[in-house]
Amino acid sequence: MMADTKVNILMIDDQPAKLLTYEVILAELGENLIKATSASEALNILLKTDIAVVLMDVSMPDLDGFELTDLIRQHPRFQETAIIFISGVHLTDADKIHGYRRGAVDYISVPVVPEVLRAKISIFVDLYRKTRTLEKLNNELERRVVERATELSARAELLNLASEAIITRDRSGAITYWNVGAEILYGWTREEAVGRDIHDLLRTIFPISRDAVESSLAERRSWEGNLRQRTKDDTEIIVACRKTLNNEGDAVLEVNRDVTAQLRAEEALRETEKLAAMGRVAGIIAHEINNPLAAITNLFYLLRHNPSLDDDGKRIADLAEEELKRVSHITRQTLTFYREAKAPMAVSVIELLDDVIGVQEGMLQNARIYVEKKYVSACAVHGFPGELRQIFLNLIANAIEAMPKGGRLRLTVREGFDWVTHRSGVTVLITDTGIGIRREDARKLFEPFFSTKSIKGTGLGLWISRGILQKYDGRITFRSYCPDGESMTSFRVFFPGSGVFNFAVVPGDTATSEGIGLDTPAEAFQGVHSPSSDRKRERARRSLLKSA
Repeated sequence: MMADTKVNILMIDDQPAKLLTYEVILAELGENLIKATSASEALNILLKTDIAVVLMDVSMPDLDGFELTDLIRQHPRFQETAIIFISGVHLTDADKIHGYRRGAVDYISVPVVPEVLRAKISIFVDLYRKTRTLEKLNNELERRVVERATELSARAELLNLASEAIITRDRSGAITYWNVGAEILYGWTREEAVGRDIHDLLRTIFPISRDAVESSLAERRSWEGNLRQRTKDDTEIIVACRKTLNNEGDAVLEVNRDVTAQLRAEEALRETEKLAAMGRVAGIIAHEINNPLAAITNLFYLLRHNPSLDDDGKRIADLAEEELKRVSHITRQTLTFYREAKAPMAVSVIELLDDVIGVQEGMLQNARIYVEKKYVSACAVHGFPGELRQIFLNLIANAIEAMPKGGRLRLTVREGFDWVTHRSGVTVLITDTGIGIRREDARKLFEPFFSTKSIKGTGLGLWISRGILQKYDGRITFRSYCPDGESMTSFRVFFPGSGVFNFAVVPGDTATSEGIGLDTPAEAFQGVHSPSSDRKRERARRSLLKSA
């Protein structure tokens, strides 16, 4: 209640003249003064009005002050209301005690001293205001307590639904509490986990010995670090663990958060930064090699046309010049990979594939992988060469790694139609006879950090490739078959026609077949030839160099 809010003072007396006198005396207080000339009128006012102080005559004809006080106190609202008796007759101490027992808080004798009456009324008015203020504060406090309890309850519920595993255990390691987050993270229910040794259950691998962790926990009352643990389905995860010892020293709180994906992402980022640095260095080296390479090529041209050179010397000079052309081609490819276009441009799909095959030529030869190109249509995609090249580099590298014992790789480029989006465009098929893709891995193949290569792969190649294709409104799909015991996997990359520019088909690269269709996997590698004539020429060159 505000200090300037007026309160109600009820004055009860059967003589109007006395009520007028009390009104004049108390007018200086500035409160609401209410008059009643009978007990029934007073009770009616009390039921309808919030009264701070009751000023009552003891002697009244219908009900005396004691009887009226009894009635007032019976109502729950007025059990604490201040009642002051005014008596025109002498009251004994026994009478006063009787009045106090009935509920009176003070007595005033007639003749009334105005200053005394005002002082006493002021005290009880002030007490009433402070009581109401305290009640309001108490109600506000109760409201805040309820809100806080509700908020804590909601937080506790959210904590229970969080991915963090919150576990309590005793000093021996026996689990005493296992929240929903732990159930989600590890797979065991609360009933299955409680009572078991936490580190035996999770097969924990510590960065230091378990005894050292427990010793540090006892000394510092807390420990933080990464732990390797296994879930119910035997999946290894890495958790950021925070252990805290309670004040009594007989229980440990553990909060574990799965950071496996985060650490993999950080490792992938470091590897990417390393590759980017290597790419920059390769680009610089290729640029520096290019100038002296041109000079050497010119010198060999002059040497080859020198009249003093015999036939054997000319053959060796021709061979050296061809090798220099190969080195120059590799240098140009390296610079192409390093330099990225600043704006989208028309990029030949066939040239991209040939560039990637050129870069991977050494690995293809070492792995004894035969490559067949079926370029039915020569088309270009409007985009950035670097990111388009990344798609095919990832897919062809995966195909090579899937054929560690050799095999066959077919590249097909043709015009196609996507039955999902109902759009025409360019279809690129990359098909290999590798180890294939397991059925249980198929659904997760395009998820970030999922890899079928154990610790060798980052699990980002296909995810990045699909992301790049989505920028071009394209799609990537795959199928893996095992007909007659021979595995076969085909990835289909589709670019919609809106981003396609038709070029004239490059002479010599045109194939009469329509290429490898996903709907006819058994025919994917029919007619694949033996090592190309390019490799035969390569062996011939090496033989000549050796004999020379």
